Amino acid sequence: MTRPLADLMRPNTIDQVVGQTTLLGENGLVRRMVDNKKLSNLILWGPPGCGKTTIARALANSVDMDFVPMSAVFSGTADIKKAMDTARMSRDIGRNTLLFIDEIHRFNKTQQDTLLPYLEDGTVVFMGATTENPSFNLNNALLSRCHVGVLQPLSTEDLLTLITRAEEFLEKKLPLDENARIHLAQMADGDARFLLNTVEYLVNANFKETLTPDGLDSAVQKRAPLSDKHGDEHYNLISAVHKSLRASDTDAALYWTARMMTSGQDPMYIFRRLTRFAVEDVGLADPNALQIAISAWQAYERLGSPEGDLALTQLVIYLGTAPKSVGNYRAQKSAYASARQTGSLMPPKNILNAPTKMMRDLGYNAGYIYEPDTASGFSGQNCFPEEMGRQKYYFPVERGFEREIKKRLEYWDSLREKINKKN
Repeated sequence: MTRPLADLMRPNTIDQVVGQTTLLGENGLVRRMVDNKKLSNLILWGPPGCGKTTIARALANSVDMDFVPMSAVFSGTADIKKAMDTARMSRDIGRNTLLFIDEIHRFNKTQQDTLLPYLEDGTVVFMGATTENPSFNLNNALLSRCHVGVLQPLSTEDLLTLITRAEEFLEKKLPLDENARIHLAQMADGDARFLLNTVEYLVNANFKETLTPDGLDSAVQKRAPLSDKHGDEHYNLISAVHKSLRASDTDAALYWTARMMTSGQDPMYIFRRLTRFAVEDVGLADPNALQIAISAWQAYERLGSPEGDLALTQLVIYLGTAPKSVGNYRAQKSAYASARQTGSLMPPKNILNAPTKMMRDLGYNAGYIYEPDTASGFSGQNCFPEEMGRQKYYFPVERGFEREIKKRLEYWDSLREKINKKN
């Protein structure tokens, strides 16, 4: 074979495509296009090896259209115009064209805009494939002219079906016991291309014995988990860590943190986000959370991996089991909003220092009360701008240490009320 097995086995129609039942099943977006014999412009968004190119080719075959593939990695504006000229000539003789652009997110704004007039006049039916979130990486003008089909990684069952099909196509059985077949499907992690490349290797390697799961691990390289350090998967994983901690689902938080670490994410980024969590979502409900976060971060910097990994695990467990409060976070937002709205109001003169005679003559520091000299250690004097009046930004919850803070604030509020009544 001079062509890869994945290419040789590529389905010709959507009925032969494995998985993606949401799009291809009854009433699915792609299924309705085929049933109506009318294709619409479509963006196929999904992870590698889930069938984006396969579905586009199968669609062209299903409705008898010319299939013109292009890669945004290797193509530019001139290639687009050339393809459109060819499509116009084909249309003149009664042939319609499906233009497929892989990695469409790699086109810049100008290149994406080049497609628009051809989509408007129907020169081609356009289909783009991307592993990146279209709402972040494609122009709104292009998105508004396309449906978006979301593809999922193939399930273990789907991949086992592909293994059986590959054996039938090659007319050979794989040298795997039943557990190893399942293990191979799981190793592929939803990626059909990786699976079929591995099947091809196993067939050609001429193993003398049947492989167990351990033998399979020794014989082939595992697929690296999906992870890029700046794209969707990166933000999906850290979001899962953050939301699991917020829900006090410590075990889930440990799992998602492990996913980030085993896929090569930057540990310093994880520690930075966890430290942010300590002040945003735990806050003063447990003031020690910030200190634990900083200490764990420093321990990792000193120890490195794998010894320092335990410091990360300890921090995740601490934050997951800590009481939660966003009082600190909400207080900051409210105070900042007031600061922006009130502009340059002066502090009340009683809390201003008066280092010169002129400032004292102007009333600076007049009436200031030194709290430690009072019987209660609390004066109740106003520290807000006189034009503004008192505000309340911080509302502690009845959890953790904030329960004690709440009692303290309520006590001071009652003292302030008594002082104001006297005055």
